[in-house]
Amino acid sequence: MKVVVVESPAKAKTINKYLGKDYEVLASFGHIRDLPAKDGSVRPDEDFAMSWEVDTASKKRVADIANALKGADGLILATDPDREGEAISWHILDVLRQKKAIKKDTPVQRVVFNAITKDAVTTAMANPREVDMPLVDAYLARRALDYLVGFTLSPILWRKLPGSRSAGRVQSVALRVVSDREAEIEKFKADEYWSVEASLAQNGKSFVARLFSVDGKKTDKLDIKTGEDAAALKKLIEGGQFNVANVEKKPTKRNPYAPFTTSSLQQDASSRLGLSPSRTMQIAQRLYEDGLITYMRTDAVQMAPEGIAMARSVIGKHYGAEFLPDKPRVYSSKAKNAQEAHEAIRPTDMFKRPDDLHLDADQQKLYGLIWRRTVASQMASAEIDRTTADISVNVPGRTVALRAVGSVVTFPGFLKLYGVEAKSDEDTEDEDSRELPPLKVGDKPTLQKVEIEQHFTQPPSRYTEASLIKKMEEVGIGRPSTYAAIVTTLKDRNYVRLEGKALVPEDRGRIVTAFLESFFTRYVEYGFTAGLEEQLDEISDGKLDYKQVLRDFWKDFNGNIDEIKDLRVSEVLDALNDLLASRIFPPKEDGSDPRRCPTCGTGTLSLKLGKFGAFIGCSNYPECKHTTQLSDAANGQSSEAAAGDGVLGTDPESGEEVHLKSGRFGPYVQLGDGKEPKRSSLPKGWEPAALTLEKALQLLSLPREVGLHPESGLPISAGLGRYGPFILHDGKYANLPDVEEVFTVGLNRAVDLLAQKAAGGFKRGGTAVAAIQTFEHDNGPITVRAGRYGPYVNQGKINATIPKDVAPEAVTVEQAVEWIAARAEATGTKVKKAPAKKAAAKKPAAKKAAASEDKPAAKKAPAKKPAAKKAPAKKSTITDEDVPF
Repeated sequence: MKVVVVESPAKAKTINKYLGKDYEVLASFGHIRDLPAKDGSVRPDEDFAMSWEVDTASKKRVADIANALKGADGLILATDPDREGEAISWHILDVLRQKKAIKKDTPVQRVVFNAITKDAVTTAMANPREVDMPLVDAYLARRALDYLVGFTLSPILWRKLPGSRSAGRVQSVALRVVSDREAEIEKFKADEYWSVEASLAQNGKSFVARLFSVDGKKTDKLDIKTGEDAAALKKLIEGGQFNVANVEKKPTKRNPYAPFTTSSLQQDASSRLGLSPSRTMQIAQRLYEDGLITYMRTDAVQMAPEGIAMARSVIGKHYGAEFLPDKPRVYSSKAKNAQEAHEAIRPTDMFKRPDDLHLDADQQKLYGLIWRRTVASQMASAEIDRTTADISVNVPGRTVALRAVGSVVTFPGFLKLYGVEAKSDEDTEDEDSRELPPLKVGDKPTLQKVEIEQHFTQPPSRYTEASLIKKMEEVGIGRPSTYAAIVTTLKDRNYVRLEGKALVPEDRGRIVTAFLESFFTRYVEYGFTAGLEEQLDEISDGKLDYKQVLRDFWKDFNGNIDEIKDLRVSEVLDALNDLLASRIFPPKEDGSDPRRCPTCGTGTLSLKLGKFGAFIGCSNYPECKHTTQLSDAANGQSSEAAAGDGVLGTDPESGEEVHLKSGRFGPYVQLGDGKEPKRSSLPKGWEPAALTLEKALQLLSLPREVGLHPESGLPISAGLGRYGPFILHDGKYANLPDVEEVFTVGLNRAVDLLAQKAAGGFKRGGTAVAAIQTFEHDNGPITVRAGRYGPYVNQGKINATIPKDVAPEAVTVEQAVEWIAARAEATGTKVKKAPAKKAAAKKPAAKKAAASEDKPAAKKAPAKKPAAKKAPAKKSTITDEDVPF
């Protein structure tokens, strides 16, 4: 018996089917150990010695492997075929040797396969090797570099920039990419231009021609600056006669794209399927573990010879010989630092077409995307006739020319596989895609209309998750296994946010980037980061000593740290003020100094750092307390917000003045000027300029008592919290849908909302949520419940989501059974029939009840006391999900 170790249980299950009873396949569940998140895990003074820690869950996995090895004939490490996979094998082997779980004479082998198929696995088993130490060294170097940057730079960020989360070797460079694009957008100034197009007709068929030249000078896109110029040209064309002066037909070819790499798969899945990179990788991992596709973390675009042969066989069989090129297509990567270490992502069996497989919806879509891209990559080129027609406009004393461009597909080639869906990230809707009517020199098309349209140049687009990954690949930042994780980290650290699909840098992300660009310039440069990646590649090829790379890096980096440690915060702020000036101090329309304090008129506005992050404040503090949020300053609202500051009126009850003020967290109202005056922030959507004394007093009156709960007799109050308006009763919260309702909600409405929350609220670790409906069924009761992520039906261990268009109260038993059956099939779970004993168990209970009627009940009374003790425990079921702020 030989023990085989892989990463995941799903992979273990698939491989076990191929290897048979002579092998025991166990899963490590990924990495079994890592560097502890504390100082001293990497020690430069000890020649970069590292301390590793096995987590609690992994200790059990290691123990299981060690136990299996006691009577085993050998250990086979079959983790993934990349740097991370090699590292996992090395860690497992190192820990087992430290535990002395491997005998001296026990053979240890390393096998790799690019696909989890029977042929690939058996071939790998027949060709074992040792652990590739250069690959492990590259992993060790990367982990040490990431640790040293993160654990050295992050504390400096925390001290110099309160509110910052962390910095990372690659994460910080990726953040700079997003921040730089935002700066480009902010500095962009739109230019006006006009287009002139004529709709013409020839032999009853319409086509469009654009203005090409005037008086012999070609008109470029931005040449027509004003509507007056465009109108004059329109009038000129409308008064002319049209003649086809030249027709040029040029056959062109469009070649298919290369098979998917990790990066291109994430980009295409995002644009075509709307999947995030992390979700794409989750689905691809499942397809790989099920043996349907090859390994999904790769930067290679070539296919193995057997993959090419299979693709050509599929093309010949299903599409015909005319769609098969004479020679197989060979691709090479254009990405910077591509290692070409693996095969491209492709189906393991291309004869398994997407429609032939029964997968869940997302897996089906992603497999179809991979299958089409792979097969298309070996198909013939599409053949397209491109026609260009120059049309002269005969106008007395002037020379005007129009140009019409169109194309027609004469042979679809690989496009046949895509049909109308044929589209790439590079494709755009333009005149080339139009089809022209048959035209020849001398034809005189008739004018239908001339249209002029105003346009403005557009700023560069914000990065999406997919386009950021593409940029990272182009400049050599990161590797296939890290792309999705880097983007996720930026979002988790609140350095960027998603608006639709666009990545928008948060203010804290912009400030961190500005700080690093000012004081750690080299370490956020694309070239430096890409250069380190190249060194890691050379280490994995055995060409560089990884410790020498660490020594060289640490010498310079640590010297830079020493220079920055004693930097005064004022110096940091001066540098940030300069770098972020275009955002936080935008030019004023009247040309006045954008940094002059609008409140006192003499102070200078500057970036300030507080406990909760950065804001704009006045240099005359504490005499002048002017503050503005960064987002308001960026939108040019600083002066307006300050202008709204002042006294709204007098509170008739206390006689104190009610002030409107601007704080670092936005506008707020304040009662009086005492030591601890009452304050209340303005709710989202309330404009300071429109605030009245009446509204301000309403805000200051919160929280207000709504009334006493009819059942408990305890008060119900309404107020505003961090997450909006709410009502509170006996420590339990319920959200109000509208801010205005916090001032008007009555007792009946409040009791109803609290009851709804109690019935549908999710209580982690608390009692089960009450069922909305219950149906009796042969396989056990079915309940309709309200869950944390929406309503669902439950039977036993199976939960199935209720479609959004069906109200939970309207669910029928037939619908519930159908949804549960579909969910059971999708997850491979069997619906267990309810045991028949439960129904019969009620009869003895009846006898007990009868017996208790004949006997005195006094002896039973003490047994009820413990139940009374449990009552208080049911009361305290508040969780984080219940609290709205």
